[in-house]
Amino acid sequence: MRYYVAIVHKDPDSDFGVSFPDFPGCITAGSTLSEATDMAIEALSGHIELMAADGDAIPEPSDIGAMMSNPDFNDGFPILVPAPNRTA
Repeated sequence: MRYYVAIVHKDPDSDFGVSFPDFPGCITAGSTLSEATDMAIEALSGHIELMAADGDAIPEPSDIGAMMSNPDFNDGFPILVPAPNRTA
């Protein structure tokens, strides 16, 4: 099974936002970290399914260490999200 890095962002008085650097435009949120994680799994699955239906190439997961050394992601923390089995 493949896992993709998601970056979780949390500002005061906001929900937990989740973005996927390997999939620009794939974002979601949840009022708790658990809900945000569940929503991230759903968002990634749907995004990959749409890409596959369009014939788009599914990227390889980025290295978490390299990603976290990127200053663009310093305002969040990483979680690993499983991809649907079709990408394994």
